[in-house]
Amino acid sequence: MSIKTASSSSSELRVVLRRRRLDLFPIYLLIPSLVLITLINLYPFAAGFYYSLQDGTLLQTGAFVGLQNYLDLMTRPEFHNALRFSAIFALFGVFGSWAVGLGLALLLNRDIPGRGFFRVALLLPWILPSIVSIVSWRWMIGDQTGLVNVVLGFFGIRPIYFLSTGEWATFSIIIVKIWRSFPFMMLSLLAALQTISLEIYEAASIDGASPWQSFRYITLPQLLPISVVLWILMTIWSVNDFETPWLLTQGGPSNATENLSVLSYRYTFLLNNVGLGAAVAFFTMLILMIFALILLRRQQREP
Repeated sequence: MSIKTASSSSSELRVVLRRRRLDLFPIYLLIPSLVLITLINLYPFAAGFYYSLQDGTLLQTGAFVGLQNYLDLMTRPEFHNALRFSAIFALFGVFGSWAVGLGLALLLNRDIPGRGFFRVALLLPWILPSIVSIVSWRWMIGDQTGLVNVVLGFFGIRPIYFLSTGEWATFSIIIVKIWRSFPFMMLSLLAALQTISLEIYEAASIDGASPWQSFRYITLPQLLPISVVLWILMTIWSVNDFETPWLLTQGGPSNATENLSVLSYRYTFLLNNVGLGAAVAFFTMLILMIFALILLRRQQREP
């Protein structure tokens, strides 16, 4: 019996070891991909942080200065201006595009003529390449001969120099951002609206609820989970948006529309200060990581 027990135990041990080897086999297959992803993600992160600790240029690395670049940023007016504009740009861009997208989603959720055509046509701002849409806007509002000022002149309104003053330039960039972003909001909110049961609205109508009350107490609460995700995603994209302010105003006039991404580009490639440019980029990345962590925590709480 002891010999049989020992042999059975050894066979069971061989089975366990074989199963463990089989369980590790998928991990072995994933190692090349994991190494590649690690290099793609960690190397830029480490390199950016390393450059932010130097006082180098595009031609030479420079000396190690520690956190001096970050301390210098805290005292530079252009950094505070870029931080303020990034916050304004993200806030109004996100909630403006959400409001427009919600209004259009509510409209397209109804049985209206040509609903399929409008669903496709309203996606055009999202589909167009950035350079095409933004340069087209610049042509329309760039000067007094632009299409918008021509139309205003037809109604007897004096030309507005949209890109010549800080206030008008900020307003123009936010409008362009809303125009480019509302299709994503509209499509996401429309999909969420179609998941709300009509029986809830019918019960509310029987109880005497008005359309506004149904919207306030049924539609908005049902859309809140997807709306929070959309706000966080759009905030990340807005803070990291380089093409909209750069192609429209290049951060002008007088750096009034310069966000953190444009400031990092200006420090690095125009002023040849890689250390400050990398510090701004790393600071921007930390802000985006905070929003990304909020988004992940939000998704983990979803049932």
